[in-house]
Amino acid sequence: MQDIATKKADARKTAFARRAAAHTEQANQAGNRHLLDFLTRFRGEEMSGYMAIRTEIDPLAAMSEMAKYGPVGVPVIIGPGLPLEFHRWEPDIAMIAGPFGARVPINAEAVVPKVIVMPLAAFDRSGSRLGYGGGFYDRTLELLRQSGPVMAIGFAYSAQEFEQLPVEPTDQKLDAVVTESGVITI
Repeated sequence: MQDIATKKADARKTAFARRAAAHTEQANQAGNRHLLDFLTRFRGEEMSGYMAIRTEIDPLAAMSEMAKYGPVGVPVIIGPGLPLEFHRWEPDIAMIAGPFGARVPINAEAVVPKVIVMPLAAFDRSGSRLGYGGGFYDRTLELLRQSGPVMAIGFAYSAQEFEQLPVEPTDQKLDAVVTESGVITI
């Protein structure tokens, strides 16, 4: 019988292949339309998106629009085993390369998001999310949720959906997933 780490690694490998096959500009644009439509109810709230890497669906169009109404941050990895920090992002802000190739703002103005749009490798309809394996979003959500509700939104291609993902007690659940096909509320 496989252990949970092996099951997650196998699911991650399959998910990355599915994501790469689904990665098109048309799907990205459709995803951003659904994401922006979903996010409009949170206008003015502190939120976070992310700077897409590899074949991740890119939330930049929705982030740019939401930045007109309130602070938008992007995640910054501080170190292994630590929660993420979020630094304020605006269109055309000066950025540098951060860990894993994701760009981060040069100036570190903190944002404490109540709405977090996050990338993922895979998701299921129970709200489980499979990331890259570092646990950064799990630690971050756990910490932020100690101070009150946080809306966790996975942003992905519909091809990244699995019937059921392997989970551990430390895995934090998503509240919704937005894809190029629409919104899945958990």
